[in-house]
Amino acid sequence: MAFTSSPRGARLARRLVSHRLDTWGHPYDGRANDTLTLITAELTANAVRHGHVNGRDFHVRLTESTDSLRVEVTDTRTERVPLLSGQEPPGDAESGRGLLIVAGLATRWEVAPRVGAPGKTVWAELRLTRDTYDPAIVDRFHANGRDAEPTWPSGVSGGH
Repeated sequence: MAFTSSPRGARLARRLVSHRLDTWGHPYDGRANDTLTLITAELTANAVRHGHVNGRDFHVRLTESTDSLRVEVTDTRTERVPLLSGQEPPGDAESGRGLLIVAGLATRWEVAPRVGAPGKTVWAELRLTRDTYDPAIVDRFHANGRDAEPTWPSGVSGGH
């Protein structure tokens, strides 16, 4: 689906993914739903913040195989390719942790050029086994919490 490149579009994309996963048999309060919804939240927030081009939407694709779930977020910005440094930003930094969260939760993730048009696709896969995610991370960030605010580790502020 296509979403407006705005915070509202990112929120709607996250909710759509969570709802679709529930209809596929991964309940809202289940680990797979929570984990992939959090990954989607991070990737869509990055598409809005770093991949925004005026008048262009971002796209989300969700697929399921027998042993994994995959979310792809595509934007039209070619020159801003995300890199994972592996190093957490300083404690007072307001951004820079999104892909660290994705890397910590996803079985694998990658950035690829967009096929047939300018831009890029950032995708992440989650293997459907119990040991592929850190439940403490998922619990801390409350991916599906309707009214809950994330609880950040000591010295870490929220943001992407």
